[in-house]
Amino acid sequence: MLQDQTFLRAPGPTPVPDRVKHAMNEPMIGHRSPSFAQLFADTSERLKPIFGTTQPVYTLTASGTAALEAAVTNTVPKGEKVIVVVAGAFGDRFANICEHNGYPTHRLEVEWGRSVSPEDLKNTLQEHPDAKAVLLTYNETSTGVMHPIGELSEKVHQYSEALVLVDGVSCIGGVPGNMDHWNLDVLVTGSQKAMMLPPGLSFVSLSKRAEAKLTDGNPSFYLNLKAYQKQLENSMTPYTPAVSLIQGVKEVSEMMKEETLDHVFERHHLMKDMTRAGIKALGLPLLTSEEDASPTVTSVKETAEFKPDELRSLLSKQFGLTLAGGQKELKGKIFRIGHMGYCSPVDILTTLSMIEMGLKQLGVEIELGKGVKAAQEVYVQNV
Repeated sequence: MLQDQTFLRAPGPTPVPDRVKHAMNEPMIGHRSPSFAQLFADTSERLKPIFGTTQPVYTLTASGTAALEAAVTNTVPKGEKVIVVVAGAFGDRFANICEHNGYPTHRLEVEWGRSVSPEDLKNTLQEHPDAKAVLLTYNETSTGVMHPIGELSEKVHQYSEALVLVDGVSCIGGVPGNMDHWNLDVLVTGSQKAMMLPPGLSFVSLSKRAEAKLTDGNPSFYLNLKAYQKQLENSMTPYTPAVSLIQGVKEVSEMMKEETLDHVFERHHLMKDMTRAGIKALGLPLLTSEEDASPTVTSVKETAEFKPDELRSLLSKQFGLTLAGGQKELKGKIFRIGHMGYCSPVDILTTLSMIEMGLKQLGVEIELGKGVKAAQEVYVQNV
């Protein structure tokens, strides 16, 4: 391979398009200038359809984890009970955020690799009628599971008065946000996944019901969303923003508009289907069912013939291909293929081809080209 050639197929960070890089390389402007105010007003409006909302979308110069913490601490009074669905490492992180901040936290534990059942959530709500919020992970990055957020939100509203707080970090921009349609109270995402940007920004939107919960007594200074709400009225941020990244947001939103959001979502589903078909054709076991499978990341389980981390290391050294490994209880047991953001069906074919060659070199009995062929057939049938 070429010395500087790399292929980033992890579920974040993801590749950044050249035109976005060029936009971020524009001359710096003052973050309190009229030029920035115009830019920020524009990008804030452009984010709304991506979230599926008419509500404001706040931009934080911080990681997705910070935005998740802001989601909880700004809308749930200290000491009130929350329910957190934990079906992977990031559901666990959401619960850890709550516990660290002193919230009585009930964990609804779900087998890793499976989505949560709306009926199980209903039962949990009935067992904990005093819960003030339910925290859900739209797309569990660590397993490649997409939870049925619309159905789950419906159950919450049907059986309680709790707020619905959703971690959409690894999928918003690649799947419909549907925030208003699903009656989500808080939706969060980050810049470095399906949003096609470098790490460093996160985005938060609140329903009118969640906005009514905001108070001036928030324990956090930097993550107090009242400050962001006030400054957004002036097309500004309360503290110094990552100006270059926000210039990139404008270009990303323009790219999505040109492609159309419907096609963006269709492309992600197509890449999911191609990836899963290719992996299955190679005889490798997938972690998730078809029903639960994520459009942005696919998890592949180990077999007796290979160790996922050995395969990842070989592919990195030989081809410059970056795949992700397992986390926590799945560490060393799976590898994960990211197919989100600036990624196309051709990238999936290239990735499957490299995986085939790596498996062959590790002594796994496969037929070269079989996985690529299966993915090609899915593509031809769907375009």
